[in-house]
Amino acid sequence: MPTITLIEFNGREHQIEAETGKSLMQNAMDNMVPGIDADCGGACACGTCHCFISDDWHEAAGSTDAMEESMLGMRPDRDDSSRLSCQIDVSEAMNGMVVRLPEFQM
Repeated sequence: MPTITLIEFNGREHQIEAETGKSLMQNAMDNMVPGIDADCGGACACGTCHCFISDDWHEAAGSTDAMEESMLGMRPDRDDSSRLSCQIDVSEAMNGMVVRLPEFQM
């Protein structure tokens, strides 16, 4: 199981042992990490699982598709590192990944 660190906007860190084959969003929810609302349950329909993935981890996290791009387009805090955690499938290649969470979910 890869170890992933999720950092809340206030700096509080949550280190989780993530289950491969599940989304980053589901792993965060399973580990009760605050800051991921996941209102749509992972259907890429709401944008409330927004997170920031640093450049070092873009390859491991995969690329965005048109649907994810559309949802991210509604985020006023979107930047080049923005992703929806429901669209990131956890793999062993993510061991050590650091994910930052936004100040708020919409």
